[in-house]
Amino acid sequence: MSASIVQELLEKTAAFSLDETLVFLAGEFPGKVIFSTSFGQEDQVITDFIAKSNTDITVFTLDTGRLFQETYDVFHKTLKKYKRPIEVYFPEATSVEKLLQEKGPNSFYDSVENRKECCFIRKVVPLRKALAGNSVWITGLRAEQSENRQDLNLFEYDGNFEIIKFNPLLKWTLEEVETYLSDNNVPQNALHKQGFVSIGCAPCTRAIFPGEDIRAGRWWWESSHKECGLHSAKKE
Repeated sequence: MSASIVQELLEKTAAFSLDETLVFLAGEFPGKVIFSTSFGQEDQVITDFIAKSNTDITVFTLDTGRLFQETYDVFHKTLKKYKRPIEVYFPEATSVEKLLQEKGPNSFYDSVENRKECCFIRKVVPLRKALAGNSVWITGLRAEQSENRQDLNLFEYDGNFEIIKFNPLLKWTLEEVETYLSDNNVPQNALHKQGFVSIGCAPCTRAIFPGEDIRAGRWWWESSHKECGLHSAKKE
């Protein structure tokens, strides 16, 4: 069933622009289209499109408790510019308390397993709560962000969260993203001008050096697939 719905969406929206697709999805799945933003460059492009489309699409963010102040700054500027609510989901307090009491505040540096445990508590569990009951999850994924994202489709079914995923900027380049943000005066995270391309939690993000991979600044001490569990390999 999920595969047929994805194929149907791909066919119906094949000739649509991004904003036309947003309007279509909001009408096809009323009240059940949701967009997750971390206030990065790609997400800010999509936020701008959603605001201009004036559709009933819920925008939400995950506050892990370890974000940069610059992320909160762009969050605030985004609220002021678009005057649209952004729902906020936090990790469960008891889970965070237990993690810190048993392993300390920086256990994620000790092993990939510990890091994934922290990501699971602070990101995956709140995301599951945010997505529950919805039909379409809009993301800011781009194919050139990492090798793991090269084989993504515009629409796909995410079996981990049992939801249809829409990746509207999948084929956009970073240059196209930056041009759109500049041309449309969209609020941006000040860290982008300091070499931060992919911005997550403060302890787990650094600026990248010229020539480094876009994801090199995330969990830089690891030689892993550089994913946190929000966008794992899809299950059909």
